[in-house]
Amino acid sequence: MTEHQDAQGQHAPTTPPAEPAVKSAGPSPEMLELAGRMFDAARTGDVDTLEAYIVAGLNPDLQNGKGDTFLTLAAYHDQPAVVEMLIRVGADVEKANDRGQRPLTCATFKGDAASMRLLLAAGADPDAGTPSARQTAQMFGGERVAAVLDEAR
Repeated sequence: MTEHQDAQGQHAPTTPPAEPAVKSAGPSPEMLELAGRMFDAARTGDVDTLEAYIVAGLNPDLQNGKGDTFLTLAAYHDQPAVVEMLIRVGADVEKANDRGQRPLTCATFKGDAASMRLLLAAGADPDAGTPSARQTAQMFGGERVAAVLDEAR
């Protein structure tokens, strides 16, 4: 406790502001471990495990430290079954990572035509993002990948 002078010049005690009852220290080690396992499930194609956690309340748009969502990772790692499930449970097909890349761009970069078609059918914009899926196809994908994007027009 400290003192200050009141309006009459008297010293009056000052109470410091109350500390919050609970301080947030961030996610627990257990939560971080679970999140890591779920991001691995998206990468490796473990549809059943990932879907069970999402149905139980896990955010389908959870992002890792780089801003990648489950959908971004599944699209990048050629996992169309995971992509399909995530779309079905409401994952955001336009959610960009910290580099501005969207799931469709990742699938395009990898040449994953099945995931590209699923994302396009779900409304993913081939001209959105940095770089966009269309720009990625021009730089890396070749005619076959660009043709998948053109099917959506």
